Amino acid sequence: MKNIYIALSFVLTISFGYAQSKETKSADKLYERYEYVNAAKEYLKLTDNGSTDTYVFKQLANSYYNVFNSIEAEKWYAKAITTTQDAETYFRYAQMLKANKKYDDAGNQMRRFASLAPNDNRAKSLSTQENYLSKLLGKTKLFDVKTVGINSKNSDFGAYLKDNTLYFASARNEARKSYEWNNQPFLDIYQSDFKDGAVNNIATEVTALNTKFHEGPVSISADGNTVYFSRESFFDNKFEKSTDKKSKLGKMYVYKASKIDGKWGNVTSINLNNKSYNTSSPSISKDGKTLYFISDREGTIGKTDVWKASINEDGSFGTAENLGPNVNTEGNELSAFIADDNVLYFASNGKQGLGGLDIFAYDTVKNQEAINLGIPVNSEKDDFGFTFNQSQNVAFMSSNRDGGVGDDDIYQATPYCQLNLIVKVKNIKTGENLSSASIVVANQNNKLIGKSTSDDMGNANFQGECDKPYFVNVEKDGYEINVFEVPNSKGEFVLNADLTPTVAIVTEKEVILKEIKFDYDMSNITSDGAFELDKLVVAMNEYPNMVIFVKSHTDSRGKDDYNMSLSDRRAKSTVQYIISKGVATDRIKGQGFGETEPKVKCGEACTEEEHAQNRRSEFLIVKK
Repeated sequence: MKNIYIALSFVLTISFGYAQSKETKSADKLYERYEYVNAAKEYLKLTDNGSTDTYVFKQLANSYYNVFNSIEAEKWYAKAITTTQDAETYFRYAQMLKANKKYDDAGNQMRRFASLAPNDNRAKSLSTQENYLSKLLGKTKLFDVKTVGINSKNSDFGAYLKDNTLYFASARNEARKSYEWNNQPFLDIYQSDFKDGAVNNIATEVTALNTKFHEGPVSISADGNTVYFSRESFFDNKFEKSTDKKSKLGKMYVYKASKIDGKWGNVTSINLNNKSYNTSSPSISKDGKTLYFISDREGTIGKTDVWKASINEDGSFGTAENLGPNVNTEGNELSAFIADDNVLYFASNGKQGLGGLDIFAYDTVKNQEAINLGIPVNSEKDDFGFTFNQSQNVAFMSSNRDGGVGDDDIYQATPYCQLNLIVKVKNIKTGENLSSASIVVANQNNKLIGKSTSDDMGNANFQGECDKPYFVNVEKDGYEINVFEVPNSKGEFVLNADLTPTVAIVTEKEVILKEIKFDYDMSNITSDGAFELDKLVVAMNEYPNMVIFVKSHTDSRGKDDYNMSLSDRRAKSTVQYIISKGVATDRIKGQGFGETEPKVKCGEACTEEEHAQNRRSEFLIVKK
């Protein structure tokens, strides 16, 4: 990740165990001033001169890590770990391996990290859920993600939609001074129109909020009259000196401005700022009572954490509160955004993810562990800056994933409308839950959506796209097949799939079924025939002592001996089908009688209807 916003949000300091030297002095100064591109060039010179010092390897790797050059970072971390036992180096190495889709190798390095830092929450989560990656890759999609045409060749991020205006931070102004971190122009705040679900490709500067320093991203109050945004502390002439006293090191502050006659003005620094730490990425709650932000102030669990502070009636802020371990880790938490439904979205590289920064959602009301938003919101690269305008049902995010036009690009994310279909199969007469029912779900184009069997409670779950009709085919032995239609729905929909038992008429002498159909000149059981014979199975299960004798008949057409043979084969097929359903062999026998016992004695003068009556099967009760 090369975006300047992340660079300005935190200062990375690690004790490497190897001392700096006069050979590294020039490169170290550049590194201390966050000029990672130039620092890497200086460290490379040392390796070209034959240096094999672990400190140089680590500094090179960290320089590339800080500008998210994952290929080079992986290369130099691989060299650094040959002579080091530094836990954080293993963690960063694993991050870069994941960014390069080398998940097995990343897992190995995370285990080495965990062995060196067993009390680190990042290590603890690994030990309890080592198969988390396969779960993430198989996670149900929550959003559809697409790029927008407003991106430039430099960093664009922090898109925030207010009404029909999209605000974002960008380094696109080539006339601006370049920032040494990544040799891109300083950041400014831009805006663009959002209409009919699309972003206008023309962006204009929000000149009232821009200065010669870095600005962005923004958050605007519900009434639209107050904007909060990040800006460098140099604007207030607040900074600290570098170790050599030759450089000024600023922090990120949060400022607010008011809308006066339709324009932003009266820009002031908020009282949460301090030159000793960063305060950035503001997000105001819908009720205007709480500000969420990113900071590395005292009390931070990791490098940077998500914090919040209440807003007093006079506009000042109360004591900053850390959101705790359900959100924050020993890694970096960044780009906080609080949605209207009080769900906090943020980016983290300390939680279980796909690589780099991943975007997570945390319900501030339920106060449960944050959840990873999965693919395609997250990728093996850095994904961050997630904002969600719920009234317009559209979100925006940023990423340096492959396929973009710049170092960091803005993406539009639309909630994937999901249907959670719960099918409950029951006996319509008794209300009994029916297990092992075969359930097939298809859409209106007859495309298979899912196939399953009901559990012991008669239930089966299916996932589909919402607001689309589905058809559910339910089958179970002893019950009539039924097809149910699911109307256009979203969220959870419960389908009561009640099945009617297949019923046979049981008299004192016989079990009466509808015609057992066979294909012409064939004796195998057809699906229609099976449906009727299942009724006989049900009847025999209801009368466990019942013994049946099957008599199969033909019409008078055809030769006598052939009809006798055909009817006998059909009788035996019928018997075998009943036995296959679990009925004991001593409870059913069968025999063919050809045309010898016509029901309608009409000879050669029989009509088709009369032939059909003679072409029958009978199920005589030998014992009840």
